[in-house]
Amino acid sequence: MHSAAIAISVEQAEQGQRENAAIAHGLKRQDPELLDHLIELYQHRLLRYLLFLTGKREVAEDLFQETWMRVLLRGTQYNGKARFDTWLFTIARNLVIDLSRKRTMASLDEMREGGEDERPFEIAQDGPSPLEQFEGREDAAELATVMLTLEPSYREVLTLRFHEELSLEEIAIVTRAPLSTVKSRLYRGLASLKPRLLHLREQRNSEDHRHVHRSEVRS
Repeated sequence: MHSAAIAISVEQAEQGQRENAAIAHGLKRQDPELLDHLIELYQHRLLRYLLFLTGKREVAEDLFQETWMRVLLRGTQYNGKARFDTWLFTIARNLVIDLSRKRTMASLDEMREGGEDERPFEIAQDGPSPLEQFEGREDAAELATVMLTLEPSYREVLTLRFHEELSLEEIAIVTRAPLSTVKSRLYRGLASLKPRLLHLREQRNSEDHRHVHRSEVRS
């Protein structure tokens, strides 16, 4: 059974490598059909990533278009050794940083709480993570609202890890941060996520109760 699982894992890895090589070959030829396919395949993930990074739909949509222009113009730089989505998110992130510098804003790496400890902040994981626990369809709006209140560097790592399912090593490549820093941001982001979600729910429940009370008084 163990040998079968290893064989499947190896086969999947080899298939991924073949797909990456095919994408690299197509981008070097500037194949328009390939670009259309990639946009269709990654458009929702890329826009979601940009939305969580910027917090503004209009800005995210502009950067979304610019990212694909960079893919078209710099496709020869992708060699197929890494996953395509890792390379794609790296381009998008660099554009966000470029825009923030033009607007005299802090970079993503600077827009976090001062004195961030680079050591991993360990959290007891005896159950589903806060993100997984609250990620039901009925909580999607609440989760998005709270994610936007987190420090940008925490928000980015949570998005890449749980929404885009990148490994910690791949996140380190995208963010150009040491693996220990990625782990620290992930753990600290998770630690601050749950209490904010609970606080938001308490606020909304309180507002609902007040609304019901006013309706009863009026009737």
